[in-house]
Amino acid sequence: MNQLLVIAIGGAFGAVMRFLVSTGLYQWLGRGFPYGTLLVNVIGSFLIGLLSETLVLQRVTAALDYRAAILVGFIGAFTTFSTFSLETFYLLEQGQFNKAALNIALSVTSCLVAVWLGLLCGRGLFWYSSGVLHLPNSVIPYGMLAINFIGALLIGVVLAFLLQKISLPIEQRATLLVLLIGVYLTLSGLYLILFLIEHGFSFEAKMYFMLTLFVANSVLCSGAMGLGLLLGRRL
Repeated sequence: MNQLLVIAIGGAFGAVMRFLVSTGLYQWLGRGFPYGTLLVNVIGSFLIGLLSETLVLQRVTAALDYRAAILVGFIGAFTTFSTFSLETFYLLEQGQFNKAALNIALSVTSCLVAVWLGLLCGRGLFWYSSGVLHLPNSVIPYGMLAINFIGALLIGVVLAFLLQKISLPIEQRATLLVLLIGVYLTLSGLYLILFLIEHGFSFEAKMYFMLTLFVANSVLCSGAMGLGLLLGRRL
């Protein structure tokens, strides 16, 4: 039941983000082509390739719900094959065969390339010493820190894009910004702590080190989000 709950929560976030991203892109570029569906599927494909290394291959037993919430819930709801199929069928029905063929070719090719790039990034980050820097009395999971940084950067870019392209009251913009940043910083830092506990480090004995790592991750990801917001404003 716990896993069903976290999948539902992750799916709720994913569905809302898909709606916001696709709607923002359609408001920007129009509905002459399925830009929104293509973009969310490409982003989701990259993320599942990137996160398969840290969430599946670098298993953390205590974080089974994390994997279900992100891979099944969030990414499953963020991406959409059914909408891609429906939009392609509508293009065929309207006699826009060139656009339909382009949508099929772009969607299949770009999503496969995005998964491949995500896997390359993930495997590259965990290539040396399985993504862990071993110190005399502790370890630093630099691979996970790097993936958290990339995720925060993407969130910053997407948030900046959404805030520019979608008309929302200032209160809703502030709520969306604070909520997403707060949830990401909390969950990404908590995953690092669970990883250390899984690898034999006692929370009582290493509490200060773990809290320091949590704060360092928050600072790193906050900087990445700030950079992403700056980059997103230039889109």
